[in-house]
Amino acid sequence: MPRVLVSDKLSPTAVQIFKDRGVEVDYLPDLGKDKEKLLEVIGQYDGLAIRSATKVTEKLIAAATNLKVVGRAGIGVDNVDIPAASRRGIIVMNTPFGNSITTAEHAVAMMFAVARQIPEANASTHAGKWEKNRFMGVEITGKTLGVIGCGNIGSIVAQRGVGLKMHVVAFDPFLSDDRAIELGIEKVELEELFARADFITLHTPLTDKTRNIINKDAITKMKKGVRIINCARGGLIVEADLIEGLKSGKVAGAGIDVFEVEPATESPLFNMENVVCTPHLGASTDEAQENVALQVAEQMSDYLVKGAVTNAINMPSISAEEAPRLKPFVKLAEVLGAFVGQVTEEPIKEVEVLFDGATAGMNTRALISATLAGLIRPQVADVNMVSAPIMVKERGIVLSEVKRDKSGVFDGYIKLTVKTDKRVRSIAGTVFSDHKPRFIQIKGINMDAEVGRHMLYMANKDVPGIIGVIGSICAKHGINIANFSLGRDNAGGNAIAMLYLDEAFPEEVRAELEGHEFIGSAKPLQFDVEEV
Repeated sequence: MPRVLVSDKLSPTAVQIFKDRGVEVDYLPDLGKDKEKLLEVIGQYDGLAIRSATKVTEKLIAAATNLKVVGRAGIGVDNVDIPAASRRGIIVMNTPFGNSITTAEHAVAMMFAVARQIPEANASTHAGKWEKNRFMGVEITGKTLGVIGCGNIGSIVAQRGVGLKMHVVAFDPFLSDDRAIELGIEKVELEELFARADFITLHTPLTDKTRNIINKDAITKMKKGVRIINCARGGLIVEADLIEGLKSGKVAGAGIDVFEVEPATESPLFNMENVVCTPHLGASTDEAQENVALQVAEQMSDYLVKGAVTNAINMPSISAEEAPRLKPFVKLAEVLGAFVGQVTEEPIKEVEVLFDGATAGMNTRALISATLAGLIRPQVADVNMVSAPIMVKERGIVLSEVKRDKSGVFDGYIKLTVKTDKRVRSIAGTVFSDHKPRFIQIKGINMDAEVGRHMLYMANKDVPGIIGVIGSICAKHGINIANFSLGRDNAGGNAIAMLYLDEAFPEEVRAELEGHEFIGSAKPLQFDVEEV
């Protein structure tokens, strides 16, 4: 039974979901704040469910020897070292939809609060003053709203802005023209957004490209009297530059829910009348907290029990519905990669994965990840579908994918081609009705080879008696052959043989086989598959 640690506060309903789905769970909501204690116990767990208090550092990941998945109840994963997790093959999931509406609503509320100076007017009125002339606001209707980042939350804010009769312009490199039309907004470049917007709201993750996206230079390009809202991430705005803009009057007001350093117990922004500050309340509604907790429990359980991957930051998603159908092809992809990885000695330069027929309509990103894991595992033992693509990229290997309609007798198959400085290797395989992988072509030679745990791959000449030679040598050394598959390019030409053995092939027998005049090479192989 997989075991999960919940180290931050989550809904009791989420804890029950783990239990109901066959996952052992330890609910220790204050453990995330105790770094040393967490470091001490993390090695016992397959999964770690967190919110923002737990910091999943490289040091913690190194100690998490059994960890397979980290689930963040919420959108932001700033508190998780994703590169370190990926290198260790740990899936990192978040819940990008559970608090989208709540955060979007908070951004709209902040916009109204800034436009009408509601917090200051409230404090003044509670103090017994009646300063009606002091709090002169501006209307929202007819103003231009600039949305930076038009993903899950940003698109909801954009829709609300349209509903408020605002003209909405958006900057997002991934926003398509069709999606912009669907939302009823205008897609623009960032500098144009700065120049036109009366209100600017941020809804982008914090990355190297977005860090300090609102700085002194950006504020210079904005309209005088612009109002800025940030309910996304601290670090998107250079706070010192914002303060300067507020003091000069270039920025008329700001609504800030997130800060460069949190918890923010003191800040020059707190003393400014034209600034509304809240303590990172974007996702703080009962509905949102419940939603993200339930989602993360469901996602982690589905992965640990069924192999389904949902909302992963560092791996292609595999739905619960497609997981059973995809699983045998994932194994096929792994063994194709493992074959090439075991027979290739020199550095790999290029990798091409071809999907033919039915496989072209599958989750090819997941299948490619599995192929790469099998390919580099002979050289890097501690690798899986999460870490393999990163390792391949780090090694400068060129990766390409090809999809095509059914072109042969098989409904679908996968073909892997690998190039080095010296040669090109290729192997193709498919899955039969028994859900077990088969090799159907090696080096362009057709064959039908059942894949077993222990195998021997041979290149030989197509001459009479060669099968007897191989069988005799194996028999002399007590090696039992479970299955023997052959193929050739033409009569009397080059041939290959795949032997499925009951036990690992002894290395000392290899020299005897390769010493035969008609046997070019013999390579013992091992595959991580179930025995028949």
